[in-house]
Amino acid sequence: MHIPERTALLAIDIGNTNITLGLWYGGAWRHDWRARTVHDKMPDEYAALLRSFLRDAGLSYAVVSDVVIASVVPPLTHAFGELTRKSLGIAPLIINARTPLGIQLEVDNPEQVGADRIVNAAAVHQLYGGPAIVIDFGTATTFDIISRQGNYIGGSIAPGIGIAHDALVRRAAQLYKVELAPPPSPIGRNTTHAIQSGLFLGYVCMVEGLVNHLKAAMPEGAQAKVIATGGLASLFQQHTAVIEIIAPTLTLDGLRLIYELNAPTHSAPQA
Repeated sequence: MHIPERTALLAIDIGNTNITLGLWYGGAWRHDWRARTVHDKMPDEYAALLRSFLRDAGLSYAVVSDVVIASVVPPLTHAFGELTRKSLGIAPLIINARTPLGIQLEVDNPEQVGADRIVNAAAVHQLYGGPAIVIDFGTATTFDIISRQGNYIGGSIAPGIGIAHDALVRRAAQLYKVELAPPPSPIGRNTTHAIQSGLFLGYVCMVEGLVNHLKAAMPEGAQAKVIATGGLASLFQQHTAVIEIIAPTLTLDGLRLIYELNAPTHSAPQA
């Protein structure tokens, strides 16, 4: 699809493990890309990577009209801010707890809530309504609670399954990396299947148990929808009934929605 110059919104989600970028034009995400997070990479190096992504799609910097960023890696927040100002000539909207979000952050210390969790909560409120629990399977697995009124009221943070896997292998001399997949049976008859049973099925039980506890503790929890995002969301949904909706672009959607809410101070790309 041809994208005219200065009409597309570039959304950037900077996580601890991966950076996801999406290009919004004409009412849809037209392109999305993923790169490994490298904390000490320079702005010019990320600028070259972005140029390469755009070039492979037959595009250039010139299509980008606005940029919105959510980051949980402070050095890269600065790096991507510098990148967009120098390479694109655009002052980005960088999401934090003080940004108008369309939701209230009803927690003890709003400034401590990760930008990704804020963005996911805003997206769920706008797209699905509350009460809701959003699970993000990332470096950490986060569970965030949105009330019927659309307020973010807190949540839970657990180690991601990848972190648990790495720690197990690193601390146990005779164990090794396995595919993060369900075993043939909960009773592992070899080391690979035993590790898969403990990791994968144990993680399913953690998700189910924590969702049940959260529903019991939140207002109108029995009616709460459970929405999941992140790379392993679809795989886990196949093995538990607690996940009702898979939203693979939830964080990008939240970035777009928050950008649109703040668009009077930015030039809006084509809807």
